[in-house]
Amino acid sequence: MPSQGVKLYVQDKHVVLDNGILQVTISNPDGIVTAIQYNGIDNLLAVENQEADRGYWDLVWNLAGSKGTKGKFDKIEATSFEVIVENEDQVELSFSRKWDPSLEGKIVPLNIEKRFIMLRNSSGFYTYAIYEHLKEWPAFNLDRFRVAFKLRKDKFHYMAMADNRQRYMPLPDDRLPYRSQTLAYPEAVLLVDPMETEFRGEVDDKYQYSCENKDNRVHGWICNDPPVGFWQITPSDEFRSAGPHKQNLTSHVGPTTLAVMHSVHYSGEDLILKFGSNEAWKKVFGPIFIYLNSLSDAGGNPLSLWEDAKQQMRIEVQDWPYTFPASQDFPQSHQRGNVSGRLLVKDRYVCKDDIPANGAYVGLAPPGDVGSWQSEVKGYQFWTRADEDGYFCINNIWTGDYNLYAWVPGFIGDYKYDVIITPSAGYDIYMGDLVYEPPRDGPTLWEIGVPDRTAAEFYVPDPSPMFVNRLYVNHPDRFRQYGLWERYADLYPDRDLVYTVGVSDYTKDWFFAQVTRKNDDDTYQGTTWQIKFKLDCTANETETYKLRLALATAHAAELQVRVNDDGKSPLFSSGQIGKDNTIARHGIHGLYRLYHVGIPGNLLLEGDNTIFLTQPKSTSPFQGIMYDYIRLEGPASSNGNKKA
Repeated sequence: MPSQGVKLYVQDKHVVLDNGILQVTISNPDGIVTAIQYNGIDNLLAVENQEADRGYWDLVWNLAGSKGTKGKFDKIEATSFEVIVENEDQVELSFSRKWDPSLEGKIVPLNIEKRFIMLRNSSGFYTYAIYEHLKEWPAFNLDRFRVAFKLRKDKFHYMAMADNRQRYMPLPDDRLPYRSQTLAYPEAVLLVDPMETEFRGEVDDKYQYSCENKDNRVHGWICNDPPVGFWQITPSDEFRSAGPHKQNLTSHVGPTTLAVMHSVHYSGEDLILKFGSNEAWKKVFGPIFIYLNSLSDAGGNPLSLWEDAKQQMRIEVQDWPYTFPASQDFPQSHQRGNVSGRLLVKDRYVCKDDIPANGAYVGLAPPGDVGSWQSEVKGYQFWTRADEDGYFCINNIWTGDYNLYAWVPGFIGDYKYDVIITPSAGYDIYMGDLVYEPPRDGPTLWEIGVPDRTAAEFYVPDPSPMFVNRLYVNHPDRFRQYGLWERYADLYPDRDLVYTVGVSDYTKDWFFAQVTRKNDDDTYQGTTWQIKFKLDCTANETETYKLRLALATAHAAELQVRVNDDGKSPLFSSGQIGKDNTIARHGIHGLYRLYHVGIPGNLLLEGDNTIFLTQPKSTSPFQGIMYDYIRLEGPASSNGNKKA
């Protein structure tokens, strides 16, 4: 029997898309999804909510010059509706809102067009948006934009975002004041009287389900009766800001599922989009795919819908860039270019030959400084990983000007190819062999950790028994438990951490975050960590040793370094750094920072030495630093790669 084509029904206040598999209702002209009918369920969305609070694009913005990351919430209600494509194979709809000077200060100065696509035989629908700021329009700040879907709480109880990150979730009612206790911030609550007793004593916090962009391809919810899955699939990161390691929210109690295009989470004000006067900008976000699935076998396991969702995600990734979006602002494959090459690492203290950059992250991002890609928020980025021989291929790149950036696991610092690269439609650019020479002055005397831009290799404690999320018990992501910052004072009640090179084990003896210590009067004090090591010969007083400090994240912190005297003025101070808020949000990294501290040889002693790492001020339990990697190098005149 031939499949039903796509049908469009235009009503006064709604439009309906129907392909015989599902039916999607969108408000007219607002462009907000009010209903999704599928597999015998009349509406998958939160029917108890107002129509405008079910499925929508939203953003947070503010006036130019505003401080902080809070702003004006806008649910982007469109004012104009247009049919772009209508035939049996595809319907594409546009809901747009134009800006003009009469709206200054009232709504964000952007032209915004939201589009929705339904295809024949497709068990879902696509949505994307086009944001445009004209040169003559006012300056402003943009903090966050995303797509949100709120589902029926009586239907969707099981959430999945990875093979090892899925579970039955509490109900939104369990977070109500009389059923929960708010913890250190409103997002985190202790469930004291949940409707389902299995959740009693657990912590619920949406930040426990954050995910890096590179791993955030599919997540969503499962309904058991009838067995139905609701999945948000993002097939490409090209339109997301800040590169592959930027962390964003996914799904959380609501039940809610999000497609976050941009946020300041795990980074702070450094990632606010700040538009100046006389700045033109246009960008396409998406398409993303909302995929619905169900079981054909009445006796099947509803949780198997996750496996099917992953398979559909792989299909969507393979099909990127899509051929069906009708907007000329979205380039198809033949309108894009490709860049390939090989990346090698030159570190003569590790190997006399150049080393293939095995597993390197290699990407194209708008021109900027070394490492600027991690805070680049206005343009497109295209990333891949090099193979074991260092070869890489970046495909389907928008035409334009880029720098090539990279970082290599196992080596500190960032690579940047200084010449501007301009991919052309339909052409391949072969870069040949590129050589990254990481920071290095002399041989390694000792090192702590692994240069991988996270603190995951360090000691992460068990949470307090009072504040457990059972998903993360005996889990690789144990750092996602609530309240781990307070465990430092439990483990070090009277003195701070002391690490002895050659004796201590950083997986057991280096706490994952240098945080503050809470006093009995609920104030906080700074902390000083010590690294003790031996030099087996007299240091050359005229030479300089180099301390490399790679930080995985920082929040409202200052890092001071002293050598062999904790009482004198610091040899180095970072000044106040970071607004990442990673510690509170259960991340294991935020923005990467790298510092190089020269230590004059006359400060070092033959035999015992101590480096003091101090956070001198303390006002918050979340203030602190996560180290990625620390290394002390001998002077360049030293021979070999001698360990202390």
